Amino acid sequence: MARTNPLQFIQQVRAEVAKVVWPTRREVLLTTVMVFIMATLTAIFFALVDLLIRTGLEGLLGLFG
Repeated sequence: MARTNPLQFIQQVRAEVAKVVWPTRREVLLTTVMVFIMATLTAIFFALVDLLIRTGLEGLLGLFG
C-alpha cells in the first residue's frame, strides 16, 4: 500500500468531508425527539414486562409458600 505525504492526506480528507451531506437543524431536532420517544416507549414496555413477570412469580411462589 502506497504511503501518502501529509499534504495529500489533508487534501483527501477535505475532499471526503466535502461529500458529506450534513443534516438540517430540523432533521436533527426531529431525530432527537424520535429517539426520546422510542426510549420512553421501550422503558414503559420493559417496566410492564417486569411487572408482569414479578406478579407471576409472586403468585407462583405464593402457591408453594
